[in-house]
Amino acid sequence: MHRRLIVPSALAASLLLAIPASAADYRPGAPGIGDPYYPASGNGGYDVSHYDLRLKYQPKTDLLEGTATLIATTTQDLSRFNLDLGLKASEVLVNGKKARFAATGDHELEITPAAPLAKNRAISVVVRYAGKPSELKIGGWTAWHRTPDGGVAAQEPDSAIWWFPSNDHPRDKATYDISVSVPDGTQAISNGVLQSQSSRLGWTRFNWRSNKPQASYLATLAIGKFDITTDKTDKGLPVLNAYSKDLGDNAGAARASIERTGEVAEWLEEVFGPYPFNALGGYVPNVTSGYALETQTRPFYSPRQFANGANVSVVVHELAHQWYGDSVSVDGWKDIWVNEGFARYSQWLWSEKEGEGTAQELADYVYAQHPADDPFWTVEPGDPGPDKQFDIAVYDRGALALQALRNAIGDEDFFAVLKGWPTEHAYGNAKVSDFVKYAERVSGKPLAGLLDTWLYTPSKPAAPAAAGARIARSAAGTAQPVQPKSWKKIAATNTIHDHDHH
Repeated sequence: MHRRLIVPSALAASLLLAIPASAADYRPGAPGIGDPYYPASGNGGYDVSHYDLRLKYQPKTDLLEGTATLIATTTQDLSRFNLDLGLKASEVLVNGKKARFAATGDHELEITPAAPLAKNRAISVVVRYAGKPSELKIGGWTAWHRTPDGGVAAQEPDSAIWWFPSNDHPRDKATYDISVSVPDGTQAISNGVLQSQSSRLGWTRFNWRSNKPQASYLATLAIGKFDITTDKTDKGLPVLNAYSKDLGDNAGAARASIERTGEVAEWLEEVFGPYPFNALGGYVPNVTSGYALETQTRPFYSPRQFANGANVSVVVHELAHQWYGDSVSVDGWKDIWVNEGFARYSQWLWSEKEGEGTAQELADYVYAQHPADDPFWTVEPGDPGPDKQFDIAVYDRGALALQALRNAIGDEDFFAVLKGWPTEHAYGNAKVSDFVKYAERVSGKPLAGLLDTWLYTPSKPAAPAAAGARIARSAAGTAQPVQPKSWKKIAATNTIHDHDHH
């Protein structure tokens, strides 16, 4: 038997191969994901694939207790990392071992695992936490609505911070299991499909599952006393709608609108392609806000949306977001046009379908409504800035851009783009520039200049440009456009944009 003699230099080399990267090679994950609109939103160093939230909520006191388990993969060698959470954490474990943690800033939970985490490693993070969401204010505002019989989490661009720890940016999407225990007689509504419901010792637990990638701000929670309707579409998709029992005079109009969810979704499939998720529905809690939000599979509607009677147009808007905004989400918040311009344009298409004014007539009317010195034209829908992210121009001027595109490439290519885009980018993220390139590829036409005029020019497109895009007959010197029949219904949904965003 011969033994091989290892000389010192060879021994050193073999030891280097056996020893992992030194501590110096590990570094903290960034406290923000890199979005210039909201530098503190999201985090770097990892990607979440699944959230398991086990919650208990007492409506009388607004006390929320939670255990969140995050399944993630590291994207760098990590010495520590952050989660976004406003409530107080009491314990954190990483891969089953207790980790050090500290609350920093307005909503950062800084976690130092017992041992550094290597890149591309699957990890589990457990956070136990509690607090009263209604008492949490960040930048002077809150995403948590206190109601007479419970509470609701629904807000854009942030809402998760108020009720669970997350990587709080649309760029990191994940699946969700949300299990909520509430006092008997109270219900918990969330995204996706209700998997099970059980009662024990005065408490009822509701287990919800959203099985497709979902941005954190699209996760929702509504706790209270609801009248619930259930149904299925012709394709077998479950539909669940929920209405607070104390909506008062708005109850009938809310039901008359939201009970048409299945019908609207089936029509939108003709425009945008197959519905991308496992459930449909909507809910109307007794809140004082005026906006609506495209919370995934189950949009949130404020009762005030129905103060003047039924309005299916708002349902069209929020369901259109299931394709444009939810399945295909913004890469950064400056790309908000790929959400809102399309949802607004879907309202114009619904008007066209209902015989209440074509999209062309609505475009002409919007163009004529705003003189050249109107601040409306100074907002650039393609990059409006955080203070103007939900400005009416992002919606109406954003829809104008789509009508200009439709006129430039013709209906066949235009509707091929509307249907193909959410298929190509399903469950992912995309930029405005990605859409422009896609439309050019489908149509075979250069479109950057056209869309630059309507999305990025901080002034009203002059008469020649408008006429060239076949927008606004008034630009050609004809009479002012007549107000389309659908205009008031669409304008009544303008409070969709009144998010209390920071």
